[in-house]
Amino acid sequence: MNFRFSISIALLCFGFMAAFLPHRDNNIGYLSPKQSLKILQNPYNSVSADELARAIVNEDSSLQLIDLRSPGEFRKVNIPGSVNIPLNMLVNKDYSGYLNQKGKKTIFYSNGDVLSAEAWTIASRMGMENCFVLKGGMNEWFKTIMLTEFTGETITPAENALFEVRYKARNFFTQMNSIPDSHKGKFLAAKKTDAKKLVGGCE
Repeated sequence: MNFRFSISIALLCFGFMAAFLPHRDNNIGYLSPKQSLKILQNPYNSVSADELARAIVNEDSSLQLIDLRSPGEFRKVNIPGSVNIPLNMLVNKDYSGYLNQKGKKTIFYSNGDVLSAEAWTIASRMGMENCFVLKGGMNEWFKTIMLTEFTGETITPAENALFEVRYKARNFFTQMNSIPDSHKGKFLAAKKTDAKKLVGGCE
């Protein structure tokens, strides 16, 4: 009788612990490939590498880029202006200030699509608005922005304009990832100063 009573008490304790302890992030890995694809195929949920490149070149301050990869991957290379919040830390209150900012467009990215689709789902369940996925992630960014080339004897004005945006985004990406983190702020400040000098043309 004492043994059964002890087992009952133990089960009750485990039940209370399960009910009141913080839940682990059970959302991670929750989406099936079909569900991920559905999110990514919705044009209202994602942005392309070219759209992001254009926003970066135009210095769109409304963007909030969230890199979902590990800190090690982030330190090696990242899209300029992004903040590293690994997927399993997305619900951590320490990062709440970066998410769901009024007037900001939050774009999640990883190496591919899976983690970004998962992050988009978690953010939606948390009531966050204006969240998007970088379609194809860093893999698509490298393929489209960093490695793309126009071939042939002639180039149309539209192709030329697209290439110019990609080229500028590529250079900015390379420059920002080649300097130490401690110097990035100074680089951006100098870049803005040089841009201001050009306004108004020659005197």
